[in-house]
Amino acid sequence: MTMTAEQPAGPTETMARMGARARAAQRLLASAPTAAKAAAVRAAAAAIRAQATAIEAANQADMAAAADLSPALRDRLLLTPARIEGIAAALDELAALPDPVGETIREWSRPNGLLFRRVRVPLGVIGIIYESRPNVTADAGMLCVMAGNAAILRTGREALASAKAIHAALVEGLKAEGLPEDSIQLVDTPDRELVGAMLAAAGLIDVIIPRGGKGLVARVQAEARVPVLAHLDGNNHVYVDAAADPAMAREIVLNAKLRRTGVCGAMETLLIDRAYGPKAELLAALLEAGCELRADEALLPLDPRLKAATPEDWGTEYLEPIAAAAEVEGVQGAIAHIAAHGSHHTDAIVTADEAVAQRFLAAVDSAILMWNASTQFADGGEFGFGAEIGIATGRLHARGPVALEGLTTYKTLVLGSGQVRPV
Repeated sequence: MTMTAEQPAGPTETMARMGARARAAQRLLASAPTAAKAAAVRAAAAAIRAQATAIEAANQADMAAAADLSPALRDRLLLTPARIEGIAAALDELAALPDPVGETIREWSRPNGLLFRRVRVPLGVIGIIYESRPNVTADAGMLCVMAGNAAILRTGREALASAKAIHAALVEGLKAEGLPEDSIQLVDTPDRELVGAMLAAAGLIDVIIPRGGKGLVARVQAEARVPVLAHLDGNNHVYVDAAADPAMAREIVLNAKLRRTGVCGAMETLLIDRAYGPKAELLAALLEAGCELRADEALLPLDPRLKAATPEDWGTEYLEPIAAAAEVEGVQGAIAHIAAHGSHHTDAIVTADEAVAQRFLAAVDSAILMWNASTQFADGGEFGFGAEIGIATGRLHARGPVALEGLTTYKTLVLGSGQVRPV
C-alpha cells in the first residue's frame, strides 16, 4: 500500500481548530480567579523583560524586511529597549486594574419580590486582526485574558517575527500560573486566506476587532460574518476659539500634531476661529516645527509657506508632519466642519470660555472630546485603563478606548423565592 504524506490543513480547517481550542480555553478563563489572571499578566511582563534581547532581534529582522513601509508605519513597527519596557510596564498596570468580570452593573427589585441583578461577563472568543504594531500582541492578548476572553491574534506580515517573540513571552506567563496556553493563540503564517477564514468563523469567534488602516477595516466590515468592533481613521481636529489663551493654544496644537505623527490620536486638521487674533503666529509655530500646512483661502495670505488645501485634505489622515488648516466662524463653524469631515475619533477645543466649550462638547459626535488638552491623550493608558485593544468610533457596545470593560457584555440574574407568573 502506498503511503502519502498528510496534507496540511487549509485556512478554514486551521481556523476551526484554533477556534475550538480557544473556546475550550475560554470556558476555563471565564471562571478563573482575578488573582490568577493578574499573576499571569505579571508573569508575562516579567517574561517580556527577560526576553527583551530576543524580542528586539526579531523586531530588527522585521524592520530590515520592511524598508518599503512609510515612515509612519516603520515608526509603529519599531521596538526599542524603551518601547519593549513600555509593553511590559503596560501589562503590570493592567494586572493592577479591577477585574470587571462578575461586577454588578445594576440591581433592582419588583413588587412581586423578584430581584434582578445585571452582571458583567466575558464576550467569549475575540479575533484581533492588526497590522504593523507589535505591542498590540501583548496589549490585546492580555486584555482579553484579564476580561476572561480567549484571543486569536493575526498580525500583518511586516510584524510577524516580532509578534511571535512577544507571543512566546505571553504563553510563558499563562503557563506559569496554570492558565490554558490556548487562551492566546497567534496565527503564525502571513497567509491572507486565514484572514478570510477568521471573518467567516461564525460560531467559533464571537467578535472581530480590526486594528489598522482603512483598507483592513473596510475589508473586515465588508466580509465579516461575526460582529465587528472597529474604528476607521483618526481624522482629528483641534479648534482654537477666539477665547483661547495663545500660549496654551500653541503648546496644545504643536503637541497634538507633532508629538507622534503616526498615531491615531494625532491632529490632522487645525480649525481657527475667525475672531482669534494671533492666527499667523500659531501657523508659523507649526511651520517652523517642520509641519507642512495646507490652508484654506482665508488663511493662505498669512504666510507664504502655506500650501493651498484641496477638498481631499479635509478628510485625510496624514499620519506624518502634514496638517490641514481652516478658518471657521466661531464654535458653530467648527462643529459644522467636523460634522462634514470628521471620523468620530477625537476632537478638541481650546478656549477659556466654558459656555463655548460646553456647546462644542455637547454637539460634536466623536468618541473622545478634549477641552484644553492635546488629542494625543486619546490612549487607553492615559485614560487609566492600562493597555487598550483599540479605539472604537462606532455607536454600539463600546466607544473610545476599548479596555477591560469594553471586552465584556452582561447577563441578567433573576433571583426569586418561588414566584410564578399569573395566567
